[in-house]
Amino acid sequence: MTNTTQKPDAGERLDVRPIPPRHKHSTIFETFNALAGGQSFTLVNDHDPKPLYYQFNMEMQGRFEWEYLEEGPEVWRVRIGKPQA
Repeated sequence: MTNTTQKPDAGERLDVRPIPPRHKHSTIFETFNALAGGQSFTLVNDHDPKPLYYQFNMEMQGRFEWEYLEEGPEVWRVRIGKPQA
């Protein structure tokens, strides 16, 4: 079942839909690495970025926040942030 509840964007918006697939994850991690503690950005994608979540969890376990703001079926928005230090 798809969650149609939408929450507002958090921080800057990073729409990766027009970015070539081979550059998406590196662009997302660059954006994340530029954040200060307590900041976040909104990732916009055309599919569920669950594989990205797993990558974040492997590389940044306990050092990132992940909150779905919109869950398809055409657009997914996720708030990705760094916890307050």
